[in-house]
Amino acid sequence: MEYSDIHYAQYVQILKEELRPAMGCTEPIAIAYAAAKARSVLGVLPERLLVEVSGNIIKNVKSVVVPHTGGLRGIPAAAAAGAVAGNAEAELEVLSQVTESEIVAMAEYLKSTEIQVRHVDTVHIFDIQITAFTGDNSAVVRIVDYHTNIVLIRRNAETLLEREIVQAEDGLTDRSFMSVEGIVDFAESVELSDVRPTLERQIAYNMAIAEEGLRHNYGANIGKTLLHGHEDSLDFKLRAYAAAASDARMNGCELPVVINSGSGNQGITTSVPVIVYARETGASEEELLRALTVSNLVTTHLKTGIGRLSAYCGAVSAGCGAAAGIAWLQGGRFHQIAHVIVNAVAVTSGIVCDGAKASCAAKIASAVDAGLLSLSMYREGNQFYGGDGIVKKGVENTIATVGKLARFGMEQTDKEIIALMMEN
Repeated sequence: MEYSDIHYAQYVQILKEELRPAMGCTEPIAIAYAAAKARSVLGVLPERLLVEVSGNIIKNVKSVVVPHTGGLRGIPAAAAAGAVAGNAEAELEVLSQVTESEIVAMAEYLKSTEIQVRHVDTVHIFDIQITAFTGDNSAVVRIVDYHTNIVLIRRNAETLLEREIVQAEDGLTDRSFMSVEGIVDFAESVELSDVRPTLERQIAYNMAIAEEGLRHNYGANIGKTLLHGHEDSLDFKLRAYAAAASDARMNGCELPVVINSGSGNQGITTSVPVIVYARETGASEEELLRALTVSNLVTTHLKTGIGRLSAYCGAVSAGCGAAAGIAWLQGGRFHQIAHVIVNAVAVTSGIVCDGAKASCAAKIASAVDAGLLSLSMYREGNQFYGGDGIVKKGVENTIATVGKLARFGMEQTDKEIIALMMEN
C-alpha cells in the first residue's frame, strides 16, 4: 500500500483512535468520566446524582471493581468516584491520579449522597446520562455510542454543547473500506514511525498488567491456574498471560491498559498473545510491530460490524485478531490469515457476553485457544468451508455474517441476559 493511498492514512488514524489508554473496565470508567465532567460543569461537588443508562452499561458495570476506589463495585461507585476525584481532562484515565484521602472521601460520599440509577429504554446500546444537582442548580452530561463521545452538556437551562447523533460512532474514521487483504497490505508496507508510538504503548501497558496478574492474586486467577505446571509450554503461556491481564483488570488492578474497540479485554486479547509469541520465538521489533498492526486492525474490522457492546463476547473477535497476528509472525499472509480467521470464528461464535467480571479471563483463554487451534488446523491443511454453520465463502462474507448475527440476531438474547442479571 502506497503512502499516498487514502486508506493508508485512514488505517493509521484508526489505530490511534482505537488503541487508547484506559484505567479499569471502560464502562464504569465512562460513567466516572461523565460524572467528573458533570461536577466540573456544575462547579461544586453534587449533592445528588441521577445516573440514567442503557442495559448494556448495567451489564458491564454491575460486577467489576472500579480502580482507585478501595475495591468498590457498580454504577453508584463509578459515579461517586468520578464526582469526588475524577479528572475529566484525562478522559478514560479519569481516575488515574486518585489519592488515598480521596478514596476515603468516595466511600463517605457514597454513603451520604443519593445516587439514583435508572435503566432507560433507548435506541442506543451505549448510553450514559448523568445529572448532577446542588441546590437549585443542575448539570447534565450525556455520552452515546462510544466511551468519550459526549453529545450533550447542559447547565440549568443553558445548553453548552449538543451534537446530533447521526449514526453509531459518528466522528470516528470511517471503517467501511476495511478488509483483511487491505489490512495485511497496510501492515506489510506501513512506515513504522507512523504506528510505533501507538503500538509501543500497547506493548508496555498490556504486558505490565499481564505480569502483574501472574505475580499476585486477582479474581479467579485464571492466568496463574493455566500456567501452573505448564511453564515451558508456549501455547499455555499465550493463554495464561492474556488471561492474567484480565484477572488483574477485572478485579481492581490500578495499572492502565491500551484498549481496542472500546474494550480493555479486547485490547489485551488482541495484543498480549502476539507479544509473548514474538518474544518467545525471537521475532524482531519490526516483525512484532507489523504483527500487532495485523492483529489490532483485524479485531477492529470484526468489531465494526458487531458494535461496541452486544451479547456477542468481544474476546472472540480479539482472539481472531491475535491468531491473525501470530499467523503473520509464522510467515502467513492474506490467504493463510483469511483461513485462520474463518476457522476461529466458526469455533467460538457461541460465547455470549454476560458483563464484565472475573470470568472474562476464562473466556479470553478460550478465545486465544480457539485461535491457536485455527492456526494448527490451517497448518495441517484443514479448514471450515462455506455452508458450515454461519461460515460463508470468503473471509469478508463470513465477517459480515458474524456482524449480522451479533448486532441483530442476538438482540433479544442481549435483552434476556440483562434481565437475568438484574434479578439479583
